[in-house]
Amino acid sequence: MSILARTPAYEAMPVNLLAPGEQLPSIEWDRLAERLAVAGLSFDTSFSPRRFAGGLANINILLRVDGEWAVLRRPPDGPLPKGAHDMAREHLILSALGDQLDLAPRSLHFCDDPSVIGAPFQLLEFRAGSVIRADRLDPLPQTDDTAGALAAMMIDVLARIHEVDATAPGIASLGRPKGFLARNAAGWIARAAAAGATDDAGCVAVASWLQAFPVCDAATPVLLHNDFKLDNIILDPGALAARAVVDWDMATRGDPLFDLATLLSYWVEPGDPVAMYSLRQMPTALPGFPGREAAAKAYAVRTGRSIADLLFPRVLAIFKLGVVFRQLAAHRPDDPRVSGVDASGLFAFALEVAQERRF
Repeated sequence: MSILARTPAYEAMPVNLLAPGEQLPSIEWDRLAERLAVAGLSFDTSFSPRRFAGGLANINILLRVDGEWAVLRRPPDGPLPKGAHDMAREHLILSALGDQLDLAPRSLHFCDDPSVIGAPFQLLEFRAGSVIRADRLDPLPQTDDTAGALAAMMIDVLARIHEVDATAPGIASLGRPKGFLARNAAGWIARAAAAGATDDAGCVAVASWLQAFPVCDAATPVLLHNDFKLDNIILDPGALAARAVVDWDMATRGDPLFDLATLLSYWVEPGDPVAMYSLRQMPTALPGFPGREAAAKAYAVRTGRSIADLLFPRVLAIFKLGVVFRQLAAHRPDDPRVSGVDASGLFAFALEVAQERRF
């Protein structure tokens, strides 16, 4: 019999972030309670864990631990791409960021024993707030002021991440900054081949362009989030300010323009091809949001960095998205968030950006 009792009506329950109908993974909660007890943490058995809404990969579950809300975070089921969904890496990064970036939630516990809940997991500090998902502004008012404030907030938060001391303990060992961009291009070209994307002429053309481009990395590497976009920010819905940045499992050190390019790869603007709209990742095509060029220039002003070398990271980031959605389509063909994305169109758009040197 489960140790979980019936959930009481917690007044402060953050229901706006939960997916009440989404199935929880099979977890032996009593084993989890025993593991946390060894670490000096008390699992509240009177609250039935709830899964958070959104996300295409890692699984996030709301718990009560030591009388407070906490988030259990674990990888998805099934085979995992190399280097992805690394809970140990994310735990180390968040532990190192505690004194440098107040937007990074604390990692309270890490368990590398998959026998406890079926996969390695970590326990994170919960940050209350709203998350803006897909291509709508809900639950925020759809106004020009809202859009402008969110755009400015994203650029400022990205700049704050890049201001972290990348030579600090726990961060200085991340990744291999030298040759970062070229190595990432080679890696994503290999993943494209493994995903069968080389049957797409656009994919092959972009891969050839990336291989021929004389790329060089920024002289000074920074901490990269590596998947920075609006739905990885938890917001204070009143002030439209960031309360937390989540999903740090792919963080590394490298060229800051790649983080900017990643953000811009999700940044749809009026006049974009249908493939960009098919992503439905951010609401930036709505009135009031600046275009990608204005956003990139705002980053340059905020950080003092040149964006003269943005073209290669920009093309690579779009190419990467096309490969990611080809990979996801093979494993989640029935998920409308995946099947609705035109990966071939993304490759074509990446080629257009490369050839026309456009934002």
